[in-house]
Amino acid sequence: MERLWSPWRHEYIATAASKMADANTCIFCDAYQNPAHDQKNFVLHRASHNFVILNVYPYISGHLMIAPNEHLGEFDSAAKEVTDQMTDLAKRCQTALREVYRPHGFNIGMNLGRAAGAGVADHFHMHIMPRWDGDTNFMSTVGETRVLPEDLPTTYRKLLEKF
Repeated sequence: MERLWSPWRHEYIATAASKMADANTCIFCDAYQNPAHDQKNFVLHRASHNFVILNVYPYISGHLMIAPNEHLGEFDSAAKEVTDQMTDLAKRCQTALREVYRPHGFNIGMNLGRAAGAGVADHFHMHIMPRWDGDTNFMSTVGETRVLPEDLPTTYRKLLEKF
């Protein structure tokens, strides 16, 4: 078996794993409550009810998420203002991603609950991902490994100016 080394990810993975192991820690609440660390946490935009953040375990370059400012586990429990703004921000994210990455399409959606695939099940969030024809590569298919062409700080810098 061949190995694909990415030593630059070790520091983040070690930090994130310890945070995720703490049941009292919510990655979205931590990011929201620390505006002085927006760049470190990859928060691109803050609005009155939601914020836009890069997915630090992206499926593809440019993978964004929109999360409510309030810790909410269920989409149907959110106030109309929260979900309306989330939709407006999704449109804004799509526009920004189109301008920066020129994708052929998009995936926009939510995984609500662990059984639906939510990695953070107790703070719902929406994913917005640019997609390109043929972007499913062999590494994802056979090695359960994603190969991304750019690091998160580069993605952050590219998208920040759009917000």
